[in-house]
Amino acid sequence: MSRTPDSPSAPTCRLQPALDPEFRPAVLANRAFRAAARAAGNPLRIRVALEQADGSVFHHETLGFPETDPRAAGNYDHVRRLVKFLLWARGGCRVCLDAPPALAERLKQYYVASEEGRFDADLMGNRVYEKPFEVVWTRDLPRERAATQPLGRHLDGCRIGFDLGGSDRKVAAVIDGEVVFSEETVWDPYHQKDPQYHLDGIMDSLKKAAAHMPKVEAIGGSAAGVYVNNQVKVASLFRGVPPDVFQARVKRLFFDIQKAWGGIPLEVVNDGEVTALAGSMALGRNAVLGIALGTSQAAGYVTPEGNITSWLNELAFAPVDEAANAPRDEWSKDIGCGVQYFSQQAVGRLLGPAGIDAPADLPLPEKLKVVQKLMADGDPRARRIYETIGTYLGYAVAHYAEFYPMENVLVLGRVTSGPGGEIILAWARAVLRVEFPELADRIQFHTPSEKDKRHGQAIAAASLPTIRRA
Repeated sequence: MSRTPDSPSAPTCRLQPALDPEFRPAVLANRAFRAAARAAGNPLRIRVALEQADGSVFHHETLGFPETDPRAAGNYDHVRRLVKFLLWARGGCRVCLDAPPALAERLKQYYVASEEGRFDADLMGNRVYEKPFEVVWTRDLPRERAATQPLGRHLDGCRIGFDLGGSDRKVAAVIDGEVVFSEETVWDPYHQKDPQYHLDGIMDSLKKAAAHMPKVEAIGGSAAGVYVNNQVKVASLFRGVPPDVFQARVKRLFFDIQKAWGGIPLEVVNDGEVTALAGSMALGRNAVLGIALGTSQAAGYVTPEGNITSWLNELAFAPVDEAANAPRDEWSKDIGCGVQYFSQQAVGRLLGPAGIDAPADLPLPEKLKVVQKLMADGDPRARRIYETIGTYLGYAVAHYAEFYPMENVLVLGRVTSGPGGEIILAWARAVLRVEFPELADRIQFHTPSEKDKRHGQAIAAASLPTIRRA
């Protein structure tokens, strides 16, 4: 679904992506909409509260056109896309909306009647928070309340750290903060129907790491998806597993692994959170948004105080493009979501516009290798792909900055490997300088050092559990 004709359209980018002339950044669309509503006089104040199952509540506010203004028809699309972003950035099973009742009712029906809305409602309600998903109209929003907590940074003892990605799994043996063994193994978890495949793969990696230490005192891991208290809530790694098997064997998979290792401390969190933690540890800085461009887009956030929040940070599903013909995510079925701009899927999507021929059935990791090889050979077609992704990133970071208090952006992942990664960062920085100079002065982009690329994520993952000592 796209914005209605009555909605103010986003102004044209000052730096248009080389291979995507139709790109309309969400940050410009939202700013233009709010500015037009403000200019109309007596703008409508629209308040949103997202409530999680534990009682955490997050607020956000925007502006719309007064109901007497003909352009008020555009309020719905503006709010719908804003709420979608908030759901995947913050998380929540209950959306409270202080807005005209008709707008709230229309949003409520969106989560019942549309395929895209039902996807979000099912994952937020049934899968993540295990409570019915609701949209509630109210003039009295629940009070904002949330807790933060430290994450990881424990480096004592003999630990194993692992990272489960869509195309490979990594493991490292870490003794007092030093990596003594690491290995990367190619696997194909997405379409496996039997979770024994995943369990065997994880156990194989753990055993290989354990062989290089005198003992194993703790295990820490990162994986794509939503994990709450070590329970698997939503994870693309297990997309092929039937729902009943998921409930029976996947949901508590890491409890089974912990039992197999004698009940030692074990912690598993979203890979984006570990990305941000690794960046904070390596940089010695906080207020970090970590963005990993891999099989999908992973993101995590470390607060200015060095803590994590209960926010989901699943920015792969959060919209960054408001073009009517923006690419559609094959899982959520919605358009303009981050995964299509910051992942191997983005590279595969841009092959055609770049004029690069590759077999349609070639796996995405192999398509990325084709582009990386062409880039290494100085092919300008490959360069334009990286320029396009970098331009996307600059506008997306400006968008994220409206929701995340941040000073540092750590960018990593397989898509950023090689010389193309520097092009991505150069264009992202250029977007901030040209379009958002106030952010260019505040936000710094970083990439991991070669050492951190090899071991940073594993060390951060290994640092998650606390070892209980007598």
